[in-house]
Amino acid sequence: MKMTTAAAYIHNRMLMIAFFMLLSRQLKNISLGTLGYEHEGSGLKICKQQYKKGKMLPSNDTLNIDVSIETECIFFKPQELAGTKAELKLNSSFFNLEFYRLIQVEISFKLKGIALQTIHARELPDCYAFQNTITFNNRAHSGKIKVYFDSDTDIEECKDWHIFGSVLQKNTQYILVFDGFVILSCFVSLILCTRSIVLALRLQKRFVNYFLEKHKRHVCHADRLEFINGWYVLVIISDVMTIIGSILKMEIKAKNLTSYDVCSILLGTSTLFVWVGVIRYLGYFQTYNVLILTMQASLPKVLRFCCCAGMIYLGYTFCGWIVLGPYHEKFEDLNTVAECLFSLVNGDDMFATFAQIQQKSMLVWVFSRLYLYSFISLFIYMILSLFIALITDSYDTIKKYQQSGFPVTDLHEFLKDHGTAGFRKEQTSMPLMCCCKRQQSDDNLILIN
Repeated sequence: MKMTTAAAYIHNRMLMIAFFMLLSRQLKNISLGTLGYEHEGSGLKICKQQYKKGKMLPSNDTLNIDVSIETECIFFKPQELAGTKAELKLNSSFFNLEFYRLIQVEISFKLKGIALQTIHARELPDCYAFQNTITFNNRAHSGKIKVYFDSDTDIEECKDWHIFGSVLQKNTQYILVFDGFVILSCFVSLILCTRSIVLALRLQKRFVNYFLEKHKRHVCHADRLEFINGWYVLVIISDVMTIIGSILKMEIKAKNLTSYDVCSILLGTSTLFVWVGVIRYLGYFQTYNVLILTMQASLPKVLRFCCCAGMIYLGYTFCGWIVLGPYHEKFEDLNTVAECLFSLVNGDDMFATFAQIQQKSMLVWVFSRLYLYSFISLFIYMILSLFIALITDSYDTIKKYQQSGFPVTDLHEFLKDHGTAGFRKEQTSMPLMCCCKRQQSDDNLILIN
């Protein structure tokens, strides 16, 4: 988390003392949570970076300064924050800052807190450690100091906790059992889907060799992909992410790990893939199958088109960053420029982007108008229209195929000629076990969904 504010022409000593008093002596009064300083080896540390001694007289344009940077720090222990030693350090020469030499001042301190919100969900509470840094940035030497606040949070296991009148441990065990069942189910699904992919690849290899020996030519790439079920690949990826995420979740519930971000990314992405996999079952209906086939047919064309359009997009990104960076806050870095241009493509925040261009240079102002008008016209009226046209063309092609029939490939010709010869029905005395029995002759069959 990072917040930025600006303070202009504040007396240096009062600035530092005000923040010190706020952090050290008023912490318990202003904080709404259960926060406190770490008692062992922690406290409040103040470091300043400044140029070495020099002399500056703006009245007669005289400057004599050594640009070598020196760093000086002062440390306050937790037991000293409210005592007389803190008063003595506050009155020391450390806080006599000279702004023409000052580069930045950092106030760093570590706090600890306990989150009681999880108790309402019948879970064990979490203990947090906050590494906070307040930075007074005077690198610009413009008369204004930017103030940054940065906080890094780590979740730790509570060392000593006693909770009475609850059923936390029992509910935690139920959740761990459920997570174990999810892991087992995903593991079985992973094995079955992997087995299907392996058998499909073996069958593909045999068909390619047969076609090469029989017809003396190679099988096309589209026919080779017919053997691989993309939905199975999606299920395999989802199962792997679910298994890893569930293991991390169990460790987090047991307070052994604190990898919340990794766990949430894995479980969230796997959930996304699961819901995307539901589309497979909608393909059994003709209306929904048209949409699925349209996406499959248009995907290669859309990817090639995006590569070409991306080159133009990168060109506008670098151009805006180089030219408009000093004059517009949305063009200060490449990431911000890319996000700003993407918003313009979707018709968002257009007027604000035009209006915030600083009119300090008429040449840059005119260039900004040409730049923005050309980008918006090119991407909205031409590139997006072509993008939609590609998808519409694929949709019309699929509709035509459904009426007149899909093109026959080498694989479909082979299935048409040899499909009925490879299937045999065998009688068995154990009908309940037939689904688990696999004949060696089944390897000669080709099954395409």
